[in-house]
Amino acid sequence: MQVNMEWYRIFWHTAKLGNLTKAALELHITQPSVSYALKQLEAQLEVKLFNRLSKGVKLTPEGLEVFRYVEQSFMTLFAGENRLQSLKDLNAGELKIGASGPIIKHLLLPVLDTFHAEHPSVRIRLSQGKTSDIRSRLKSGQIDVGLVHLPLSDHELSVQHLTTIQDCFVVGQSYMHLAETPITPEALSGLPLLLLSEGSSTRQYVEKWFSAGDITAEADMELSSMDMLIELAGRGYGAAFVTHAFVNQELIDGKLFVLRTTVPIPPRAVGFATRKDTVLSIAASRFIALLH
Repeated sequence: MQVNMEWYRIFWHTAKLGNLTKAALELHITQPSVSYALKQLEAQLEVKLFNRLSKGVKLTPEGLEVFRYVEQSFMTLFAGENRLQSLKDLNAGELKIGASGPIIKHLLLPVLDTFHAEHPSVRIRLSQGKTSDIRSRLKSGQIDVGLVHLPLSDHELSVQHLTTIQDCFVVGQSYMHLAETPITPEALSGLPLLLLSEGSSTRQYVEKWFSAGDITAEADMELSSMDMLIELAGRGYGAAFVTHAFVNQELIDGKLFVLRTTVPIPPRAVGFATRKDTVLSIAASRFIALLH
């Protein structure tokens, strides 16, 4: 049986008002159109839905049963429309983001703070991981937006440049004398090195920089947090490879010192990625607009 939603809509309004003319006025259609729709619905259902009275109509027992289900269906539809409006107004919904730890603290949080202040009812789901992890989560639909180190090439993802970052080696006061003159990569590799864990984009980047000079650098300490690298460097455990902008305050306070390298460390790019074949949620679209 084919469902004609317009017939049921007219039936519902007529049942509520108990009058064809009032139903026509509320629906902004003619009274004959209401009468025709009700007759068509009765013919399709093969049952009388209304008793025709001198001053209006009244539901038959069968009509009352139908009305209960129709009203429940329309209430569900109205609830769905209200929920959709809340999503459109960003008074509900979710924002699912993935990023690495350093990116979260220094690049993502300022934007996320703005988004959260503007749309406090949107639930934020944030997961931390390496760029390779973020790519996998994006492709599996676990997150909407991923902040990643570039370059990142994947035919399933749309990747856009966000900003450029500059990495450097920093040391604490016990090694501050090394900051007085430029240091070669070879001499640097002889120091205790504090590096992010293997497999991270940052670790791969610094290893590539060393290998360009035929140098194999080994980490004395491997950590998954750049904050811990900064902390340990400040305590004098060696030279940490970090992003310059992330240690600005420590440099100003004299807790850390940048080692100038004879071979420049090229800048890196950070971007954000989304799935090509997926329409972004309204919340994700708003967040990306803030990123831009």
